[in-house]
Amino acid sequence: DGTCKVWDVAQESYHPLRTYLGHSEGIRSAQLNATGERFLSSGFDRYIRLWDTETGQAVSTFSNRKMSYSVRFYPHDNNIFLAASSDNKIYQWDARTGAVAQEYHYHLQACTSLLFIDQGRKFVSTSDDKKLLVWEYDIPVPVQYIQEPDMHAIPALANHTTEDYFVGQSMDNKIVVYSNNERVKLNRKKVFKGHNNTGYACQMDVSPNGKYLISGDGLGSLYIWDWKTGKIFRKFAAHDQGPCMGAIWHPLHASRIATCGWDGLIKIWE
Repeated sequence: DGTCKVWDVAQESYHPLRTYLGHSEGIRSAQLNATGERFLSSGFDRYIRLWDTETGQAVSTFSNRKMSYSVRFYPHDNNIFLAASSDNKIYQWDARTGAVAQEYHYHLQACTSLLFIDQGRKFVSTSDDKKLLVWEYDIPVPVQYIQEPDMHAIPALANHTTEDYFVGQSMDNKIVVYSNNERVKLNRKKVFKGHNNTGYACQMDVSPNGKYLISGDGLGSLYIWDWKTGKIFRKFAAHDQGPCMGAIWHPLHASRIATCGWDGLIKIWE
């Protein structure tokens, strides 16, 4: 509906603390900065907005008239953020000047997901071109170019919480795992299956202790896998009327999970 909301889940009253009005179309991506004082949102109106979390004011607005599918703050500077865009490029914006400081453009189709790895020294990008590129921050030439004949598009990425891995939501009903040591490498022995995700950019998350992986799927179910064995630990219907698009662990209450779906609901699970 074009709004962003911050919710109170600490008191278990689950009411919105503030609603942020500024986009004319739906929100595709949002992220709080490291301190929580500000956050980014990108919408289908092709604008990126930087918000003051407390006051609810849009501090800055950015646009190059391209659709940004993912926006991510640079971990070491809250004034810098990256945007994965529909014109096959990744734009590095400087919020202080409102200008693009760097462009990364080796993908052949729309860029869909971004993830910082290696303590922010590198980041990974994925695209509809079924490639995964690894970049050093602020260097516009990829240091790794990953493309395999059996690769599918990966529209969502997530870091492991305790180990040097990240996971990707592959469009062949699998979640694939990459190690991110000195070089990024696909771990072919570790793959998570059982859900039906084809066509949906379902967000994933790893539990705070690193033992479990969660993801929604296109049928509205939530899946919990055992990270070590790769087997499904639990599965249940989470949302009706469409897919379960997002699933995250609570960072402090390790037994609590939040999910959201096309039914317009956010649910807290114990």
